[in-house]
Amino acid sequence: MRETTSTSTPSARTVARLAAAIVLVTLAVAAFFALNVALGVRTHAQFAGTISGLKLLRAPVSILRDDRGVPHIVARNEHDLFFAQGYVEGSDRLFQMDLLRRFVKGELAEVFGNAALASDEKERAVPVRAMVDAQWRGLDVRSKSILGAFSDGVNAAIDREPLPVEFRILAYRPSPWSPEDSLAVSMATVLDLTDDWNDVAPRDSAYRRGGLRALESEYPLTDPCYDAPVTAGLAGIGPGAPCNLRAGVVREMAAAGVPVGSNEWAAGAHRSVTGHALLANDPHLRLRMPGVWYLADLHAPGLHVAGATFPGAPGIVLGHNERIAWGATDGTVASLSVFAPPAALDPKDWQSETFRVRFHRSLVTQRYYRGPTEFGVTTTGGRFVLVRWNAYEHPASPGKAFLDLDRAGSIEAATAALAAFPGPTNNFVIADSTGRAAYALAGEIPNDPVWARWFHPAADLGKRFGSVPFARLPKVLPSRDAVVWTANNKTYARGYPLRLSPQFAPPYRAYRIAQLLRARARYDVTYFAQMQMDVLSLPERELAHEIAPAVGTLDPAAGNALATWNGEMTGASTTATLAQVLRTQVTGKQKRRMPVELAIARHSPAALHVVVPPALEPWSTAGAVTPQHALSSLGIDFLDGTRLPGFGDEYTLHVQYDGYSQSFRAVWDVGNWDAGGITLPQGESGEPGSGHYTDQAGAWVQGRLWPLPFSDAAVARTTVDRMTLTP
Repeated sequence: MRETTSTSTPSARTVARLAAAIVLVTLAVAAFFALNVALGVRTHAQFAGTISGLKLLRAPVSILRDDRGVPHIVARNEHDLFFAQGYVEGSDRLFQMDLLRRFVKGELAEVFGNAALASDEKERAVPVRAMVDAQWRGLDVRSKSILGAFSDGVNAAIDREPLPVEFRILAYRPSPWSPEDSLAVSMATVLDLTDDWNDVAPRDSAYRRGGLRALESEYPLTDPCYDAPVTAGLAGIGPGAPCNLRAGVVREMAAAGVPVGSNEWAAGAHRSVTGHALLANDPHLRLRMPGVWYLADLHAPGLHVAGATFPGAPGIVLGHNERIAWGATDGTVASLSVFAPPAALDPKDWQSETFRVRFHRSLVTQRYYRGPTEFGVTTTGGRFVLVRWNAYEHPASPGKAFLDLDRAGSIEAATAALAAFPGPTNNFVIADSTGRAAYALAGEIPNDPVWARWFHPAADLGKRFGSVPFARLPKVLPSRDAVVWTANNKTYARGYPLRLSPQFAPPYRAYRIAQLLRARARYDVTYFAQMQMDVLSLPERELAHEIAPAVGTLDPAAGNALATWNGEMTGASTTATLAQVLRTQVTGKQKRRMPVELAIARHSPAALHVVVPPALEPWSTAGAVTPQHALSSLGIDFLDGTRLPGFGDEYTLHVQYDGYSQSFRAVWDVGNWDAGGITLPQGESGEPGSGHYTDQAGAWVQGRLWPLPFSDAAVARTTVDRMTLTP
C-alpha cells in the first residue's frame, strides 16, 4: 500500500521549529519590554543645560531647581512664564496628568481596556467635557492666553523629554495636551470635594423613614459639645466635653464615608512673635504616588508667586505672592439640588456617549440625560435622579479666581477675586504684609431651603433658588488682632440666618486648633508647625474613657490603659491601636456615628461583642500607610512610595489613615517669605529616576518644614540645577 503525505499538513519538525521561533520571539519581546521598563525607571527629564529651538517662546527662560527639585522659573514675560511652567510639569508629572484627564473625561478604557469601562461610564454621567468646553468659551482673553501658553509648554515636554516609565509599561503614547485639558483636571478636585447625589441619598432615606426628627438625629449639623465657629472668636469657643448636651449629642458624624477635610489657621501681627502675620495650611486629600500637589516658584515682571498647584494647571492654587498668603479648606456645604424625575423626560434631551475600549474592535455606546438645567445620574443605590448644579447651568472655571489670587496685592484684592469664585465652595484664610489676617467662605451655594438634605419631588423642578450672595457668607474682617481657623466645620456662630450645609464635618479638629491657639498669647512659625503634627484625637479619647469599664471586666490591664489614656495617637502607643480596634467592634466595620444614648456603661461586654486582642502592635506599625501608585492595582508595586509609620488618625490635626492624609504642610511668615516653608509627603517628581520621587518623606515624618526659597538670594543659594529654555 502506497503512503502519501499531505502537503497541507506541517511535519512535526516544522511545528517544533515554529513553536521554538514563537518562544524566542516572545522571550525577545519580554526581554525588550523588561529592558525598556528598567531604563524608564532610571531615566528622568532634563534638569540642567540648554534646551533650544522652542519657537513658541519669546525670550530665554531660566529654570533653577533647588535641593528637592522644585523649579524656580524666571521669565521676561507672562507668556513665557506659563509656557515654562507647562514644560516642567509635563516633564515631571506627565503620566499623572494624562491619567487624571482620562479619569475625569471617562477615557481610561482607551488605555486599560474593558476593566476600566464601568469607571468611564460612571464618570461620563457628569458631563464634564461639555462643562469644560463651556468654561473655555466663557474665559477672558488673558486666561485663555495663559492656558494656551501652558499647554504649548506641556506639548514641548512631550516632544523633547523621555516618556515616563508608566507609558512604557502600558505601551501607549499620550495625546497632545490642550487648554481644555487643564480645565478638565481642575474639575477633578471640584468633583472630589462636592457633596453629591450619593451623599444626599442616605439623608433622603432617613428623612423618608422618620421625617426631620430622624434626619437630625442621624445627620446633625454639628456636634455642639465641640462646636468651634471662627466667627465667634477664640473667646466664644466653649470648654468642650463633658458638656450639658452630652446626653443627646452624636459623637461621630462621618456617615458611611471617610472623614474629609483640611486644616488652616492664621494670626495677625499683634498675635505673632515675628512681627508679621502667620498662616498655616494643610489640605487633606488622597495619599498616592505621585502626590496631589506640585510645588513651583513663578517669577516674571508684575508677578511673583510660589506654593502648590495641581499638576496640569497653570499658576499657584495655594501659597503666597509678594504681598499675601492664603490657604483653603473644603466648606462642606450644599453644592447642588437633587430631584426625583418627572413621569416623562423629553426624548431629545437624551444624548449618546461613545467609548473606545482598548483591545475591542467595536465601540461602546451609553445614553445619558442632559436637560437644559439638569442632568441625570444613577446613585450607587440604583436610583435615577436629576441634578441641578451651577457648575452645569453656568460653567465657570475656578482657575481664573486662583490666577487673580496669584496677583492680588492685599486682602481686599484677594477677597474681590474670591467674590467671583464659582467653587467648589471653600473656606479661605488670608494674611497680608500689613500684618492683617482674615477669613471668608467663597463659592456658589444654592439658596435652596432643603440644603441637600433630601431629594426634591419632581414638582419642585419648576422652582428656582438662586445662589447665596457672597456678601452674606460667613467672614472675619481683616485685622492685625485677628485669629482665624477652619477645619471643614461649621464656621458661623449662633444667630447666622442660613443653614448652608446638610451636615458639616465633625468639629473635633477645629476645636483642637482653637484649644492650641488659646494656649498661647503669641505665636511663631515653630509653634504653628508643631500644631500641624498634633495627634490628640478627641473622639478616640472620649470613647476610650467611656468603654474602659466594660473592657476592664474582660481585661483589667486593658481597661486601665483605656481609662488613663491621654488620647494621643502616637507611634509608640499600643493603647491607640486598642482604641481603634474597639471602635471598629463597637460601631461596625466603618467609622460610623455613635449616639451617646448607646452609652457603653449601659451594656454588658457580651452585648457589645467586645473582644480584647491578646497582643497589640504599636500604632506606628498598626496604623502605617503606604502611598500607592495608580498601577499598584495591577500588581505593579515598585512605583509605590515610602511607607509612613502610624501617627495620628482621622480626627487628629495630623490626619493620616489608609489612603488619606495631609497632602502638604505649609507655614508662612507673611512678608518674610524665606522663613517657614512647605513639605510634601513624598517628593516633587513623578519619575523614580529623578532623585526627587520620595526624598521629602524623611522630613515629612519628622515634621520638618522644608523652606521654599523666594528671594533672589535664597533661590541662588539653594540652586542645584540650572536649565535655560530658548527660542
